[in-house]
Amino acid sequence: MKIVDVDPASPLFGCIRPGYKVVAINGKRVLDTIDFRYRTADERVTIRFADHSGRELEFQLDMPNSGGLGLTLDDDTIKRCHCNCIFCFVQQQPKGLRRSLYVKDEDYRLSFTHGNFITLSNVTKQDMTRIIRQRLSPLYVSVHTTDDILRRSMLRNQKLTPILPHLRYLSRNGITLHTQIVLCPGVNDGPQLEKTVDDLAQLYPGVETLAVVPVGLTRYREHLPKLRTYTPDEAAAVVDYIEMRQRELLELLGTRFVWAADEFYVLAGRSFPKRASYEQMAQFENGVGMAREFMTTFNRRRMSLRNMKSDRRTLFLTGSSAYPFLSRQIAPFIWDELKLNLSVHPVRNLFWGETVTVSGLLTGKDLLDQARSKAGEYDVFVLPPNCLNRDNLFLDDMSLQQLQSALDKPVVVGRYNLAETIREVFA
Repeated sequence: MKIVDVDPASPLFGCIRPGYKVVAINGKRVLDTIDFRYRTADERVTIRFADHSGRELEFQLDMPNSGGLGLTLDDDTIKRCHCNCIFCFVQQQPKGLRRSLYVKDEDYRLSFTHGNFITLSNVTKQDMTRIIRQRLSPLYVSVHTTDDILRRSMLRNQKLTPILPHLRYLSRNGITLHTQIVLCPGVNDGPQLEKTVDDLAQLYPGVETLAVVPVGLTRYREHLPKLRTYTPDEAAAVVDYIEMRQRELLELLGTRFVWAADEFYVLAGRSFPKRASYEQMAQFENGVGMAREFMTTFNRRRMSLRNMKSDRRTLFLTGSSAYPFLSRQIAPFIWDELKLNLSVHPVRNLFWGETVTVSGLLTGKDLLDQARSKAGEYDVFVLPPNCLNRDNLFLDDMSLQQLQSALDKPVVVGRYNLAETIREVFA
């Protein structure tokens, strides 16, 4: 691995330069950044580097209490997915987007560091040994079904090994697993869902949680397997089943164990459960409990907003799935109690298709086109907090600055803490 940067506070600053390579630590080859951190966790380490010419340099170091050396490393390439899932979102995209959107990662290291879901379809015995030895826990695993025949069919990979032995082995060796089911109407729901919940619950506490999320379908599905989204009645049935199982499992295991994603409650037109029912919010990033946490955080702080006064006309832009609870449970308080001029607008996802309703998949073009028609009515626009990448680009590579310039109005990127967003906008 190459050194990308050396922090001035590093004990190796001035000795090691960007472009040098890490050869070995304590005589062992270093696999990646995680392995580097693992091998430098001892009180004293011997690290061998190679400079630009290939000349090797060796250092013996007493490691600081923080365990860090201030080195930024260029990691190995991402392990790719070799499955061909019937609902794979990567395959439901048009050509011409940024290259990273076409990467199908299947990397247990990213599961550990970033919470990415993996299928365990490409893990080797060596990988499993390393996961256990280095305690790469928790991991996030896409199960979808525990029926091996159906799972091979859904992932379109006939070489796929059974999932339960993998989960059982990792669990027994101290690795915590958070699992998910992408639920497809008429495919892995009904009796198959019941079997999967039963099988995974038997592996608790190693398998600590299970999220059930609805399949996401774009309009780019030509030549792909025929799938459809859930109807409101079907979504209500899924919610009813999962809440029934939660009651059973809470009594049996002391945890609800399985949760339906927020999208199911939106589709079913149901109120979100109370905050306490989500327990530790272990699958928050998977859209489980996110809406309830958003509302709870706002309710705890909304009284601090009472003395605010502003006549700014503000429009909150959001995805279709978030619109119902924002417009019915949040906006009325802002209008009636705070007397602030705030409206909420659901942005139709014309790029991916209107069955894609989450705000995190809104493009700059859709946001701009639908906000532009209202530019004369409002003084400031507020975007969802999750529609921009870290580089301040939308999924279609439009920049935040480009959107703001085109609207010729202030644009604020909202925060997950709505009270702070309101304070920023109306201050």
